[in-house]
Amino acid sequence: MKNRSLKLLATGAIGMLALTGCAAAEAESVSEDNSDNKDLTIAVFNGWDEGIAASELWKAILDEKGYNVELEYADVAVVYSGLASGDYDLNLDVWLPNTHAEYLDEYGDDITEIAAWNDEAKNTIAVNADAPIDTIAELADNADLFNNTIVGIEPGAGLTLAVTDKTIPAYGLEGMNYQTSSTAAMLTELTAAQKSGENIAVTLWEPHWAYGTFDLKNLEDPEGTLGVAESIHAYGKKDFSTDFPQAEKWLAGYKMDLDRLQSLEAAMFVDYDGQDYGPIVEKWIEENQDYVDSLTA
Repeated sequence: MKNRSLKLLATGAIGMLALTGCAAAEAESVSEDNSDNKDLTIAVFNGWDEGIAASELWKAILDEKGYNVELEYADVAVVYSGLASGDYDLNLDVWLPNTHAEYLDEYGDDITEIAAWNDEAKNTIAVNADAPIDTIAELADNADLFNNTIVGIEPGAGLTLAVTDKTIPAYGLEGMNYQTSSTAAMLTELTAAQKSGENIAVTLWEPHWAYGTFDLKNLEDPEGTLGVAESIHAYGKKDFSTDFPQAEKWLAGYKMDLDRLQSLEAAMFVDYDGQDYGPIVEKWIEENQDYVDSLTA
């Protein structure tokens, strides 16, 4: 019985390999002139608006080129795990060298870098522009002006960990309430404070549409606890270049500066109150056609 079971297992394994081979062989190409796999999945971090904007832009670009692009939203850890396992093909929102360092340490050998497309990113603590302080070092002595609260984002975010592990102890902010829940909740409180004219301190990052919508300033960080300017990268699954050689070439040349990115974010998240971003992105593409055409030239 044992030998028969082993034989059945072996036969089953061979059958699975054959099916896998057939599935790979039957993968549909984009066109006769483009051998890339037609189906491409972009993983998008929940709540990371610059990544949502870049992903929606590339979905529109690639769909127009004949691809079938799906966007799948997930938390940061799930995205990295999915890229490493090949469940996702691409992510456009990897922050280096600091914010996502721990994920690159864990998954870096199983994913592949495609390009850094923006080098102006940074993590911050921001306050209303008319607040009477200019540095994080002044925050502890003026905590009462900010309701003794720093409004944060998701508990597991790299920015949250940096504030918890570095910023708070470096500047003696242990007495303040560091309130974390979600990016949406932070933006709700920021909106309310701006409307009422109250002081507020929030953890934020550039690029973000909030800087074009609210009157804000970043507090200087003389101890460098939040790191220097970072780069935003596109990363793919390990065999991305095998399955998508043409898309890799296009993405390798992808650049988007802060002003252009924030104009796309404003169109999607400020001027529009909905979830179907397709028509919004199409309109933005029409208004920025030369730039968009250059991405696949």
